[in-house]
Amino acid sequence: MVFVSQNSTGTPIIGRESELAFLSRVLERARGGQAHAVLISGDAGVGKTRVLEEAAGRATAAGMTVLTGHCVDLGDVGFPYLPFTEVLGALAADSRFAGLVSSHPAVERLLGAGSPGDSGGRLRLFESVAALFADLSDLAPLLLVLEDLHWADQSSRDLLRFLLSRGILQRPAGGAPTHRLAVLASYRADDLHRRHPLRPLLAELVRLPAVERLELRPMPDGEVARLVRALREGPLPETTVRRIVERAEGNAFYAEELLAATGSGEGGMPSGLADVLLIRFEQLSDTAQQVLRTAAVAGRRVEHDLLRDAVRLPEEELESALREAIGRQVLVPGEGDTYAFRHALAREAVYADLLPGERARLHGAFARLLEGRAHRAESAAERAHHYRESHDLAPALAASLEAADHAERVGAPAEELRHLETALDLWSAVEPSARPEGEGADRVRLMLRASAAAAHAGELHRAVSLTRAALAGVGQEADSELAARVRYTLAGNLMTVDNLTAAFAYSSEALDMIPAEPPSRTWVWAAATHVLAARQVGENETALRVARQALDRAEELGVTDAQADLLISLAVVEGGGRRSVEGRERLRRARELARDAGNAPVEMRALFNLAIGTFEAGHLDDCLPWITEGLDRARRAGLLSSPYPTEMRYLHLLVLYTLGRWDECVRAASTDAEVVPAAGGYRVAPALYVALARGDFGAADRARTLLEGPFDWMATLVAGIALTEAAALRGDAEAAVERMRSTVAVLTDDTGTPPHVTVRLAALALSAVADRAGELRLKGDQEGALRWAETASELLTPARAVAMDGGAPQGPEGQAWLARAEAEWTRAVSGPDVGSWERTVAAFDFGDVYEAARCRLRYAEALLAADRRTEAAAEARAAREVFVRLGASVLLERADELIRRGGLGEAPPTASPLTAREQDVLRLLARGRSNRQIGEELFITGKTASVHVSNILAKLGAASRTEAVAVAYRRGLIAPETTAHG
Repeated sequence: MVFVSQNSTGTPIIGRESELAFLSRVLERARGGQAHAVLISGDAGVGKTRVLEEAAGRATAAGMTVLTGHCVDLGDVGFPYLPFTEVLGALAADSRFAGLVSSHPAVERLLGAGSPGDSGGRLRLFESVAALFADLSDLAPLLLVLEDLHWADQSSRDLLRFLLSRGILQRPAGGAPTHRLAVLASYRADDLHRRHPLRPLLAELVRLPAVERLELRPMPDGEVARLVRALREGPLPETTVRRIVERAEGNAFYAEELLAATGSGEGGMPSGLADVLLIRFEQLSDTAQQVLRTAAVAGRRVEHDLLRDAVRLPEEELESALREAIGRQVLVPGEGDTYAFRHALAREAVYADLLPGERARLHGAFARLLEGRAHRAESAAERAHHYRESHDLAPALAASLEAADHAERVGAPAEELRHLETALDLWSAVEPSARPEGEGADRVRLMLRASAAAAHAGELHRAVSLTRAALAGVGQEADSELAARVRYTLAGNLMTVDNLTAAFAYSSEALDMIPAEPPSRTWVWAAATHVLAARQVGENETALRVARQALDRAEELGVTDAQADLLISLAVVEGGGRRSVEGRERLRRARELARDAGNAPVEMRALFNLAIGTFEAGHLDDCLPWITEGLDRARRAGLLSSPYPTEMRYLHLLVLYTLGRWDECVRAASTDAEVVPAAGGYRVAPALYVALARGDFGAADRARTLLEGPFDWMATLVAGIALTEAAALRGDAEAAVERMRSTVAVLTDDTGTPPHVTVRLAALALSAVADRAGELRLKGDQEGALRWAETASELLTPARAVAMDGGAPQGPEGQAWLARAEAEWTRAVSGPDVGSWERTVAAFDFGDVYEAARCRLRYAEALLAADRRTEAAAEARAAREVFVRLGASVLLERADELIRRGGLGEAPPTASPLTAREQDVLRLLARGRSNRQIGEELFITGKTASVHVSNILAKLGAASRTEAVAVAYRRGLIAPETTAHG
C-alpha cells in the first residue's frame, strides 16, 4: 500500500515509507529518553523538507516540542550561529519559554541581550545552549530540526559538533541516556563539493553511536506518477503523466513544479527547472512578481515589515500580492510574521532572473533598511552582504568591520577572519577618505589583525599568508617600527608551522631594523621573538645573550609582559631547563608578571611550560592543575584555538593516556573536537594510541590521513608513532623499521638534530625486530637472526645519542624509553634478559601505566626463560590486570597466551573488546546473516550494520567475516551454538 499523508503545506507525501518509519522510531526512542540524531541527505528538491515537515508533524501530534532553524546562503560572508539564533529567538519570544532562556545568560548574549563586553568564552556559550535544550527536554520531549547544513557557518557547525558529541546527546558513562531529544538535520548532497567544509564534520559525526545518516534517493518512476496524480484532483492524460515522470527523474519537487506549470496539462514543457519555476512565477500578477523579486533578494526568509519597507507598496496591495503568492504555494507564512520561499530553488530561480541593476538596487534598499534597525551589530553581516551586492563598497567595508567586531565578541574567530578578509578585499576599492578611521584603520594593521584571527581559529598557514601580505604592503623602511612589528609577527607565525629557518631570518631582520638604544618596547618584543626563533634553530648562545640583554631593557622600561616572556625563554634554555625546580620557579614568576600585565598569550605560554616541565620531570599528577589553569585562561580570553592552548589540550590528553585513564582521555578528546576543531595531530594522537592498544587497527588508516596535505610537524610525529606501533603489534618488522626511519628523517631539523621522539620510535621498532630475530633463532636460522640483530644495533645508536640530549640526560620519560630500547636490543641480539627488563619496569614506574605493564609482560617472558616460574606468573598476572582494566585487548591476548603456553595457571575469562551493539552484530554474523538482514533484525540501516562489521573485523584482526567468527569463537566471545550450521 502506498503511504500518503498531508504535511503542513497541504502537499501530499507519497512513498518514503521506510524513511518515515525509521524517523518515527527515532522519535519514539527520543520520547522514551534515548537521544538520537539523524543527518538527512539528498539532492536539491528530492524531498528533504517534506520528510522533515512530516516528521515534525508526527512529533507535534505525539506531544513533542518542535524547534526549527534554517541555514541561509549569504555568499562568502557568514552570520555566526544563524540557525541557532533563529531557534533561540523563537524560544525567547514565546512566553512559555522566555524565563527558561533568560536563565542562561550566555544564550541571551548570543541573542544580543548581553553586554557587548561579555567574554564568557566559547565553551560557556556551547554549554549554555546544550543546557537550555536539556532543560527543554525535561519539560517535554524535544525535536530540533536544522535545515540546509550545507550553508551553515563554521560557528554553527562547531556548535552542532559539540551538541551531538558531548552536549545534548551525551550518554552518561555506564548508564542510559537521559535526554528526551531528537535532532534531524538536512543538507544537500549535490552541494558538497570535494573541499566543502561540511564534509569533515559529517565524517566525524557519523562515527558517533547516537548519530545516523539517512539518504533520500530519487523516487522510483511509479511513485512519481502516483504523486503527480495525487496532486491533481481531476484526471490527467497518461501522456502528460509520463512526460512529467521522465523530466522529473525521481525528484518530487521537479514533478510538482512541472505539473503546476502545465496549466490544463497541455503544451510543451521547458527543459530546465529554472525555466519551469519562472513560468509558474510569471503566471502571477505583476504586483506579486514584484514582491517575490524583492523577497528573493532578502533571502529564503523575510520579515513582513522589512519586505513592506523594501517593496514600497501600500499595505493592502502588499497583502493581496502575498495572498496570491501563498495561494500558489510559492511563499509560505512562517512564525514571527515572516514569509519564506517554499523551496530554496524557487528563490534562487527568481533571484537569478533579476536584471543586474534591479538586483543591485534591491540589495541597496535592504542594506539601508537594516541600518536603521535595532541590534545593528547582529545585522552587520547581512548589511555587509547587501551593500557589497549593491556595489556600495564604502558602507560594505564599514559593515564588514562591524561584523568582524561582533564575531570576535561572540567567540567566532573563523567568521571574524572571513569578515576581515572581505574588508581587505574591499579596501583598495574604497576611496581613502571614505574608509573607517581610528586605530588599526590601515591595510597593514588590518592584515595583522586578520592574521591574529586566523591563528585564534587554528588556521596557522593562513595566518602566515596574511602576515606575508602585510610584509609586502609595509615596504622596506629600515626605520619603521611597523615594518619590524610585521617581521617579528611573521617570525612568530612561521614558528607555529615549523618553518624555523625562515622564522629566524625574519626575527633577525626585525631586530636589526630597530636600534637597541634608546630602548623601546618594539625592540624588546622583537628581541623576545628572536630569542624563541634562535632556540628553535639551535642557536642557544644567541638566545641566551639576546634574552639577558632584552630582559634588562624590559625591566628598565617596565614592559612586564615582555619581561615575563623573556623569563620563560630563559627558564627553558638556562640550567636544568623547565623540568628543574629552579626553572619552574622562574616560570611561576613569569606567570605572575604576565597576569599582572593582562597579557593572556604570554600567561598561557608560562602555564604551558609549567605543565610540560612538570610532565618532563615525571610528576604527572602535578601537571594536570597547570593544564586546567591554562585552558581556563584561554577560555576566558577566547583563545582556545591558538597554539599554546592547542598544545595544552594535547598534553592533557597525553597525561590522561599515560596515567591509564583511557576512557576519560577519549571523552576529553571528543570534547576538544566539539569546541575547537583539531589542529594537525594534537587531538587525535591519544585516541589513536588507545584504539591501537584496544585492537582497532583501522586507527592505522586514520593515522595515514594525518600525512595528507601540507607538512605538519605534530601530525607527522603522531602518525609516525601510531604507524610504527601498529606495525610492531602486527609483527611486521620491516614496516616498523621503515616507518621509524622515515619519521625521524622528516622530523630532523635544519641543523641535523633528530627529534626527541627518536628514542620512543626506536623502542617500538626494536620490539618488532626482537620478535623477528627470536623467531628466526627458534627456527635455526642463525644468519637471518644475525641480520636482524645488526638492524637492532643500527636503531639503538641514534636513540642513545638523542636520549643524552647534548650531554644532559632526558627526563624520566625519555630515560624509560631508552631503557626499553636497550632491553629490546638485548632481546634481539641474545634473547630476553631478566635484569634489562627489571630495570625497564622500574624506569616506567614514574606513572606510565600501559608501558609499565607492557614491559612487565616482557619481564615475565624473561623470567619464564630463566625458569623462574613463580615470579613469571606473578608478573604476567599483574600485567594482565592492567590490560583488562584498560581494555588493551592486543596485549591481553598475549598475556593469556603466555600464561597458557608457560603453564603459569589458567587465564581468567577474556573480556570482550567489542561494544554491546558489536556483540549483537557478531552473533548475527555468526549465524550467516547479511548486512541487510542484520540491519532489519537490529532496526538499523544496512550501511550502519556494515560499519559495525568493519569495526569487528578491525578489533579482531580478521580479514574476512568467516575469520572474524573463527577468532571470536577461539577467544570465547561467542558460544558454539551461536555459529551458523552447514
